[in-house]
Amino acid sequence: MARISGVPVEEAIGRIHAAGLDSFAGAGAELLPERPRKAIAPLKESGERWLEIMEIAHGLGVESTSTMLMGTGETNAERIEHLRMIRDTQDRTGGFRAFIPYTYQPENNHLKGRTQATLFEYLRMIAIARLFLDNVAHIQGSWLTTGKEVGQLSLHYGADDLGSIMLEENVVSSAGAKHRSNRLEIIDLIRKAGRVPAQRSTTYEHLVVHDDPANDPVDERVASTSRPSRSRAARPTRS
Repeated sequence: MARISGVPVEEAIGRIHAAGLDSFAGAGAELLPERPRKAIAPLKESGERWLEIMEIAHGLGVESTSTMLMGTGETNAERIEHLRMIRDTQDRTGGFRAFIPYTYQPENNHLKGRTQATLFEYLRMIAIARLFLDNVAHIQGSWLTTGKEVGQLSLHYGADDLGSIMLEENVVSSAGAKHRSNRLEIIDLIRKAGRVPAQRSTTYEHLVVHDDPANDPVDERVASTSRPSRSRAARPTRS
Protein backbone atom coordinates (compact mmCIF):
# COMPACT_ATOMS: atom_id res chain seq x y z
CA MET A 1 0.00 0.00 0.00
CA ALA A 2 2.82 2.39 0.87
CA ARG A 3 4.57 1.70 -2.42
CA ILE A 4 1.42 2.18 -4.50
CA SER A 5 0.56 5.38 -2.63
CA GLY A 6 4.12 6.67 -2.86
CA VAL A 7 4.42 7.33 0.86
CA PRO A 8 6.69 5.95 3.60
CA VAL A 9 5.53 2.85 5.48
CA GLU A 10 5.13 4.95 8.63
CA GLU A 11 2.68 7.27 6.89
CA ALA A 12 0.71 4.43 5.30
CA ILE A 13 0.27 2.64 8.62
CA GLY A 14 -0.52 5.92 10.35
CA ARG A 15 -3.28 6.64 7.83
CA ILE A 16 -5.02 3.29 8.21
CA HIS A 17 -4.57 3.46 11.99
CA ALA A 18 -6.28 6.85 12.01
CA ALA A 19 -9.08 5.35 9.92
CA GLY A 20 -9.72 2.72 12.59
CA LEU A 21 -7.22 -0.13 12.20
CA ASP A 22 -5.80 -1.22 15.55
CA SER A 23 -4.35 -4.65 14.75
CA PHE A 24 -2.41 -6.52 12.05
CA ALA A 25 -2.45 -10.22 11.33
CA GLY A 26 1.06 -11.65 11.45
CA ALA A 27 0.76 -13.34 8.07
CA GLY A 28 3.66 -13.30 5.66
CA ALA A 29 6.32 -14.13 8.23
CA GLU A 30 6.71 -17.63 6.75
CA LEU A 31 10.31 -18.27 7.87
CA LEU A 32 12.33 -15.21 8.82
CA PRO A 33 15.93 -16.50 8.50
CA GLU A 34 17.51 -15.71 5.14
CA ARG A 35 18.21 -19.16 3.65
CA PRO A 36 14.77 -20.78 4.06
CA ARG A 37 12.98 -17.52 3.25
CA LYS A 38 14.79 -17.16 -0.07
CA ALA A 39 14.07 -20.81 -0.83
CA ILE A 40 10.30 -20.62 -0.36
CA ALA A 41 9.47 -16.92 -0.83
CA PRO A 42 12.18 -15.33 -3.00
CA LEU A 43 9.96 -12.43 -4.07
CA LYS A 44 8.99 -11.38 -0.56
CA GLU A 45 10.75 -8.81 1.56
CA SER A 46 13.48 -10.11 3.87
CA GLY A 47 12.68 -11.37 7.33
CA GLU A 48 14.44 -8.34 8.77
CA ARG A 49 12.23 -6.03 6.72
CA TRP A 50 9.08 -7.90 7.82
CA LEU A 51 10.09 -7.39 11.43
CA GLU A 52 10.99 -3.75 10.76
CA ILE A 53 7.50 -3.07 9.40
CA MET A 54 5.94 -4.80 12.41
CA GLU A 55 8.12 -2.72 14.72
CA ILE A 56 6.98 0.47 12.97
CA ALA A 57 3.35 -0.60 13.35
CA HIS A 58 3.81 -1.43 17.03
CA GLY A 59 5.37 1.98 17.60
CA LEU A 60 2.31 3.61 16.06
CA GLY A 61 -0.07 1.67 18.31
CA VAL A 62 -0.99 -1.07 15.83
CA GLU A 63 -0.35 -4.45 17.47
CA SER A 64 -0.07 -7.74 15.60
CA THR A 65 0.36 -11.47 15.86
CA SER A 66 3.44 -13.35 14.67
CA THR A 67 3.46 -16.59 12.70
CA MET A 68 5.79 -19.34 11.51
CA LEU A 69 5.41 -21.80 8.65
CA MET A 70 6.88 -25.22 9.50
CA GLY A 71 7.85 -28.10 7.24
CA THR A 72 9.40 -26.66 4.06
CA GLY A 73 12.88 -28.05 4.60
CA GLU A 74 14.12 -25.68 7.29
CA THR A 75 16.49 -26.95 9.96
CA ASN A 76 15.80 -27.01 13.68
CA ALA A 77 18.40 -24.27 14.09
CA GLU A 78 16.51 -22.09 11.58
CA ARG A 79 13.27 -22.67 13.46
CA ILE A 80 14.92 -21.49 16.67
CA GLU A 81 16.44 -18.51 14.86
CA HIS A 82 12.92 -17.56 13.72
CA LEU A 83 11.80 -17.58 17.35
CA ARG A 84 14.82 -15.53 18.41
CA MET A 85 14.11 -12.86 15.80
CA ILE A 86 10.53 -12.54 17.04
CA ARG A 87 11.57 -12.48 20.68
CA ASP A 88 14.18 -9.78 20.12
CA THR A 89 11.63 -7.58 18.34
CA GLN A 90 9.10 -8.22 21.10
CA ASP A 91 11.66 -7.12 23.68
CA ARG A 92 11.75 -3.73 21.96
CA THR A 93 8.07 -3.26 21.13
CA GLY A 94 5.81 -5.55 23.18
CA GLY A 95 3.44 -5.44 20.22
CA PHE A 96 3.05 -9.13 19.35
CA ARG A 97 -0.15 -10.40 20.95
CA ALA A 98 0.38 -14.03 20.01
CA PHE A 99 2.64 -16.50 18.24
CA ILE A 100 1.00 -18.89 15.76
CA PRO A 101 3.05 -21.73 14.22
CA TYR A 102 1.36 -23.69 11.45
CA THR A 103 2.34 -26.50 9.12
CA TYR A 104 3.08 -26.40 5.41
CA GLN A 105 0.34 -27.91 3.24
CA PRO A 106 1.66 -29.75 0.15
CA GLU A 107 -1.00 -29.46 -2.54
CA ASN A 108 -1.01 -27.04 -5.50
CA ASN A 109 2.47 -25.61 -5.00
CA HIS A 110 5.93 -26.32 -6.36
CA LEU A 111 7.35 -27.91 -3.19
CA LYS A 112 4.93 -30.84 -3.67
CA GLY A 113 5.19 -32.19 -0.16
CA ARG A 114 8.82 -33.20 -0.32
CA THR A 115 9.32 -32.04 3.25
CA GLN A 116 6.67 -31.76 5.91
CA ALA A 117 6.73 -31.27 9.67
CA THR A 118 5.38 -34.22 11.61
CA LEU A 119 2.63 -33.71 14.15
CA PHE A 120 5.14 -34.52 16.88
CA GLU A 121 7.45 -31.79 15.59
CA TYR A 122 4.53 -29.38 15.59
CA LEU A 123 3.59 -30.11 19.19
CA ARG A 124 7.24 -29.90 20.19
CA MET A 125 7.42 -26.45 18.59
CA ILE A 126 4.37 -25.33 20.55
CA ALA A 127 6.10 -26.39 23.77
CA ILE A 128 9.43 -24.78 22.81
CA ALA A 129 7.71 -21.56 21.78
CA ARG A 130 5.90 -21.34 25.12
CA LEU A 131 9.23 -21.55 26.92
CA PHE A 132 11.34 -19.50 24.49
CA LEU A 133 8.87 -16.68 23.83
CA ASP A 134 8.54 -15.72 27.46
CA ASN A 135 7.61 -12.19 26.39
CA VAL A 136 4.67 -13.18 24.13
CA ALA A 137 1.47 -13.65 26.09
CA HIS A 138 -0.37 -16.16 23.89
CA ILE A 139 0.47 -19.23 21.83
CA GLN A 140 -2.11 -20.39 19.30
CA GLY A 141 -2.55 -24.00 18.16
CA SER A 142 -3.41 -24.33 14.48
CA TRP A 143 -6.18 -26.92 14.31
CA LEU A 144 -6.91 -25.69 10.79
CA THR A 145 -3.65 -27.15 9.42
CA THR A 146 -2.94 -29.97 11.89
CA GLY A 147 -6.45 -31.22 12.66
CA LYS A 148 -8.79 -30.86 15.59
CA GLU A 149 -7.23 -33.65 17.68
CA VAL A 150 -3.74 -32.12 17.43
CA GLY A 151 -5.23 -28.72 18.14
CA GLN A 152 -6.73 -30.18 21.28
CA LEU A 153 -3.38 -31.72 22.26
CA SER A 154 -1.65 -28.38 21.74
CA LEU A 155 -3.54 -27.10 24.79
CA HIS A 156 -1.44 -29.54 26.84
CA TYR A 157 1.82 -28.44 25.19
CA GLY A 158 1.63 -24.72 25.94
CA ALA A 159 -1.05 -23.26 23.68
CA ASP A 160 -3.83 -21.24 25.29
CA ASP A 161 -5.73 -20.42 22.09
CA LEU A 162 -7.27 -22.46 19.26
CA GLY A 163 -7.92 -19.58 16.92
CA SER A 164 -11.33 -18.95 15.47
CA ILE A 165 -14.15 -20.50 13.48
CA MET A 166 -13.80 -18.82 10.09
CA LEU A 167 -16.70 -18.01 7.83
CA GLU A 168 -14.40 -18.45 4.83
CA GLU A 169 -10.83 -19.68 4.36
CA ASN A 170 -9.24 -20.21 0.94
CA VAL A 171 -5.47 -20.16 1.49
CA VAL A 172 -4.45 -23.31 3.36
CA SER A 173 -7.59 -25.09 2.15
CA SER A 174 -6.44 -24.68 -1.45
CA ALA A 175 -3.14 -26.28 -0.41
CA GLY A 176 -4.83 -29.33 1.07
CA ALA A 177 -6.03 -28.46 4.58
CA LYS A 178 -9.61 -29.68 4.72
CA HIS A 179 -10.29 -29.48 8.45
CA ARG A 180 -13.64 -27.94 9.37
CA SER A 181 -15.45 -27.33 12.62
CA ASN A 182 -18.01 -25.12 14.34
CA ARG A 183 -18.08 -23.31 17.64
CA LEU A 184 -20.00 -26.04 19.50
CA GLU A 185 -17.40 -28.62 18.50
CA ILE A 186 -14.49 -26.33 19.40
CA ILE A 187 -16.07 -25.62 22.80
CA ASP A 188 -16.39 -29.39 23.29
CA LEU A 189 -12.76 -30.01 22.25
CA ILE A 190 -11.48 -27.40 24.69
CA ARG A 191 -13.62 -28.70 27.54
CA LYS A 192 -12.55 -32.32 26.93
CA ALA A 193 -8.94 -31.14 27.09
CA GLY A 194 -9.64 -30.09 30.67
CA ARG A 195 -9.75 -26.37 29.89
CA VAL A 196 -12.52 -23.81 30.28
CA PRO A 197 -13.65 -22.57 26.84
CA ALA A 198 -13.93 -18.82 26.35
CA GLN A 199 -14.76 -16.58 23.43
CA ARG A 200 -12.25 -13.74 23.08
CA SER A 201 -11.81 -10.53 21.18
CA THR A 202 -8.87 -9.85 18.85
CA THR A 203 -7.17 -8.15 21.79
CA TYR A 204 -7.73 -11.21 24.00
CA GLU A 205 -10.39 -9.85 26.32
CA HIS A 206 -12.84 -12.56 27.35
CA LEU A 207 -16.25 -11.89 25.85
CA VAL A 208 -18.01 -15.06 27.00
CA VAL A 209 -16.69 -17.74 29.37
CA HIS A 210 -18.37 -21.12 28.84
CA ASP A 211 -17.86 -22.43 32.36
CA ASP A 212 -21.23 -24.19 32.55
CA PRO A 213 -22.10 -26.71 29.78
CA ALA A 214 -25.77 -26.10 30.47
CA ASN A 215 -25.36 -22.57 29.16
CA ASP A 216 -23.48 -23.50 25.98
CA PRO A 217 -24.72 -21.79 22.81
CA VAL A 218 -26.98 -23.62 20.41
CA ASP A 219 -26.66 -22.72 16.75
CA GLU A 220 -28.53 -25.13 14.50
CA ARG A 221 -27.55 -23.20 11.36
CA VAL A 222 -23.96 -24.47 11.56
CA ALA A 223 -23.24 -28.17 11.03
CA SER A 224 -19.78 -29.69 11.34
CA THR A 225 -18.54 -31.68 8.37
CA SER A 226 -17.00 -34.24 10.72
CA ARG A 227 -20.28 -35.58 12.07
CA PRO A 228 -23.91 -35.68 10.91
CA SER A 229 -26.37 -33.03 11.98
CA ARG A 230 -28.76 -34.05 14.70
CA SER A 231 -32.33 -34.75 13.74
CA ARG A 232 -34.97 -32.27 14.76
CA ALA A 233 -36.30 -34.69 17.39
CA ALA A 234 -32.87 -34.92 19.04
CA ARG A 235 -32.27 -31.20 19.21
CA PRO A 236 -32.12 -29.74 22.72
CA THR A 237 -34.89 -27.40 23.69
CA ARG A 238 -34.30 -23.98 25.10
CA SER A 239 -35.39 -23.36 28.66
